[in-house]
Amino acid sequence: MKRKLFAFYEDIPPYSSPKAATDSYVDLKQLSAISRHIYTRPELQILPGQRRFSKVPWLVPMLELLPPTSIGHLKEWGLSTVFVLAKNYNKMMHVWESVTAMTELWHPQTNTFVFPGFEAMILLEELEIMIGLPRYQRGEEPTISNTMEQINSWSILAYITTRKTNLYSMTSGMHIHLLPIAQWITSQCKRKTKNYGAIAKAAAICICGIILFPEFYGAISFGNLSIIDSISEGMKIGQAVLCFLYAGLTSVALGGPFYGSVIALELWMGMHIQFRSAGDLTTECKTMMNHPLAYVGGRLHMSARAWCKTAQVKGI
Repeated sequence: MKRKLFAFYEDIPPYSSPKAATDSYVDLKQLSAISRHIYTRPELQILPGQRRFSKVPWLVPMLELLPPTSIGHLKEWGLSTVFVLAKNYNKMMHVWESVTAMTELWHPQTNTFVFPGFEAMILLEELEIMIGLPRYQRGEEPTISNTMEQINSWSILAYITTRKTNLYSMTSGMHIHLLPIAQWITSQCKRKTKNYGAIAKAAAICICGIILFPEFYGAISFGNLSIIDSISEGMKIGQAVLCFLYAGLTSVALGGPFYGSVIALELWMGMHIQFRSAGDLTTECKTMMNHPLAYVGGRLHMSARAWCKTAQVKGI
């Protein structure tokens, strides 16, 4: 028998007043007391390095030049939603106040947001639905190799280009620069070469580097390059994206820089949490106008059932 949505509200205590929320928050901080945590250090600059999440001028012009065959490869690899989010990335506005509020509730030891009376975490299944990534099947046991090899970024990038001048411009230290890769894509598209597979792989590195693995401004690490490269081989990367976001939340909770998919975090917050001003509960601080979901032109592969399951915790 189906349970109507309003029946869930019986389990949610009403919000009484700003003072009650403040008192609960004081108790909450004692519950999740961690040395060096962000809430114990008011002198910290909240979320340092936000410029890495600013607009990327080269992203959309490069994506608009992609040939249909290369876009078809991206869709085959399960990057349809990531591609749409990337095309609309410059229109998005991150609400850092709400992100800051959540990081103050992040517990690095349990990888959960600790609320009064319950804990919440971003589930792998939710991430795969929101970002449209290929999903792990229940009970699926991937084969794990016992042989560990050092990641060779040049061997991965060699599928794109073998010119050493290009490879030197794309790599620096232990990081890959996305702008030279985007410039290579643009040159290939303008010359109308038929290197569709290589163009698609290069585009996957750029869009995943911006949407799923933003770390340094316009760069990704060797490890994340290897993860993105595995997409074309049929590997599922949801766990890697989620772990990277968890690591970024832990970093900022302990006073370090924030990294990871802020879009995935805001999608999750938008589905589960309503942010309102403490003084005026009728005013929403976070509106859907600036929410990443508002810019998704294609289907999120999200069923009505998934929406109903997440709607039950709205308003907490």
